[in-house]
Amino acid sequence: MALIPPGDGQQAHHTLKNIEYFMINQNDPLVFDGHNDLLYRLHNQKIDLESVAEGTAEGHLDLPRARQGGFSGGFFALWVPSMRAGTPSQKGDDVVMADMRYNVPLPDMVTWEEAIRVVFAEIAIFRALTARGFITPCTSVADLRAAMPAAPLAAILHMEGAEAIDPDFTTLEVLHAAGLRSLGPVWSRPTIFGHGVPFRFPSTGDIGPGLTDLGKELVRQCNRLKIMLDVSHLNEKGFDDLAAITDAPVVATHSNAHALCPHARNLTDRQLAIIAESDGMVGLNFATAFLRADGRMAPDMRLEVMIRHLDHLVSRLGEDRVGLGSDFDGAIVPDGIGDVS
Repeated sequence: MALIPPGDGQQAHHTLKNIEYFMINQNDPLVFDGHNDLLYRLHNQKIDLESVAEGTAEGHLDLPRARQGGFSGGFFALWVPSMRAGTPSQKGDDVVMADMRYNVPLPDMVTWEEAIRVVFAEIAIFRALTARGFITPCTSVADLRAAMPAAPLAAILHMEGAEAIDPDFTTLEVLHAAGLRSLGPVWSRPTIFGHGVPFRFPSTGDIGPGLTDLGKELVRQCNRLKIMLDVSHLNEKGFDDLAAITDAPVVATHSNAHALCPHARNLTDRQLAIIAESDGMVGLNFATAFLRADGRMAPDMRLEVMIRHLDHLVSRLGEDRVGLGSDFDGAIVPDGIGDVS
């Protein structure tokens, strides 16, 4: 999510399946990213582990292209699809979001039984990536500092939407033990903890009620366990509730500036001020619908649009509180970005 310089004089080589991946020059920054959906893409069988290793994976992210782009790690999301017409939905309705105005209805709530099955399967994929030397799981700052100069990608396990957390928080304890260190209470649908914003343009995020009583307790439990809370996808009232309760910095791993793109998913200047006051940060989302002034999920977009969002975020948050939250393998990104390389 931030651009983190490597340690002094550190370069690394890593050989996997007879392919040598050379670490980027020590004078270049290392990119640590706020959000990707590689685990779900693997779970959904769009790609396989071998293609991730060999650089033949469709989509945005695999190991050779990550090395080419100086991408040294990030938050790897656990995400559970909604069911529409008996089949899993995509993360957004890209066809509808190609229009000038749209309002994609919020999906129905996903049950704990549905969610935990998918989350456990995605954690198994995370472990398989670890076993094959693709990633290095990180559960502390010390882990990140040790992993970032090395060849496997530094990976923090993140949960996008807390449907797999039960009301007694038993599974939160189990998932924490499995390495979970970052959690968004909602994706863009309701949970027992709160309400997500729909994919709606133009719109503010002031849609629906705030956190439930269980949602407020989830904030406290995450604070106790030192699990980072992510306000991306949370509606404004839920954002305010979380910010009032948490004793940790407020973070949006993959969100943009509402002042430049009036999408329900984006953050207003008022919200940015709250994040700055908490010493939190925001990761710039590469999804074009949250960047373009017309709100369209279309890749034909000048990169200057991304720079304008970065300028706005830096002006409101300060340079140290702005990073990158690409949404790779979960969204349509600008043609000028293309993929992680």
